[in-house]
Amino acid sequence: MIDLRSDTVTRPTAEMRAAMAGAEVGDDVYLEDPTVNRLQERAAQVFAKEAALFVPSGSMGNQIAIRLHTSPGQEVITEERGHIYSFEMAAMAAISGVLARPVRTEDGILNWHRIKPHLLPRVYYRAQTGLISLENTHNMAGGTVYSPEQIDDICDHAHEAGLAVHLDGARIFNAAVALGTDVARLCRACDSVMFCLSKGLAAPVGSMLLGSAEFIERARSVRKMLGGGMRQVGILAAAGLIALEKMPARLSEDHENARLLAQLLGEIPVLDVQPRKVVTNIVIVGVSRTGMDTGALAGLLRGEGLLVGTVDPQTIRLLTHLDVSRKEIQGAAQAFKDVLENAVTRQSA
Repeated sequence: MIDLRSDTVTRPTAEMRAAMAGAEVGDDVYLEDPTVNRLQERAAQVFAKEAALFVPSGSMGNQIAIRLHTSPGQEVITEERGHIYSFEMAAMAAISGVLARPVRTEDGILNWHRIKPHLLPRVYYRAQTGLISLENTHNMAGGTVYSPEQIDDICDHAHEAGLAVHLDGARIFNAAVALGTDVARLCRACDSVMFCLSKGLAAPVGSMLLGSAEFIERARSVRKMLGGGMRQVGILAAAGLIALEKMPARLSEDHENARLLAQLLGEIPVLDVQPRKVVTNIVIVGVSRTGMDTGALAGLLRGEGLLVGTVDPQTIRLLTHLDVSRKEIQGAAQAFKDVLENAVTRQSA
């Protein structure tokens, strides 16, 4: 099967498996796992932040940040299709007692002009903004990216207003590669940032939360409260170190494959694809003109050996990653062509 459902389906490399098998470990709840400590120190160096914390998932990292930056009864401004709003099970309400204030944009990229109207007047009977959350790359907008200047501008205005900015940087390395910059520059002005080791970087488990030393010290307590206090977790951190050090260099290959996939699918008349908007490893495909919903189309594609992600009844999401070759990208496009040509044949019979 060619699996384009997500870059989370990547399997650890042989080097990662060997590192996991031989990892030096200790009890991380006692802060005694040397491999975890090394990963946290290295991540902080790469991102030019004071400290970092290894967490089981990106969602946990985001929710720890929200818990620390806000107080119950406040709001979190986020883009309407942002992961913390759409795919984290209302955790900010359940865990932190805050609500999302979603702001719609065409490409998933916020700016201060769009944010400012949603800062409510400072009166006691109105919920106050507690945090601004950005997502880079923006998942559901098709892997779009914030430039360093865009992030700096939002952070400068937010800080003037007394607000913190958290960056959901699940795929921040993809953004850095696409922009020809580094992650430290992209995150420089943000108060906290989360990035995933287990997406394009291909580690089997884990994400990192970064910020000031004081912020991470508090974050460690919230991680424990949420059940994230792991023991000999250096087995996982060993793969994370390889992901952090070696895997960003190959992300451009995923981006090239995504552009190729978008170009090939754009040649199919009934699909709605915008190849020019594909800048990282995510391709969004509209299928409303095929006469099928995404559930039906995905089922037929599975029969052709292709797994795809469904966003809603009219939209499919495809992600390129380590485990998909250029040849398989061509095979994926051919599967779409075969399924849709067969569907036309059946309709005309």
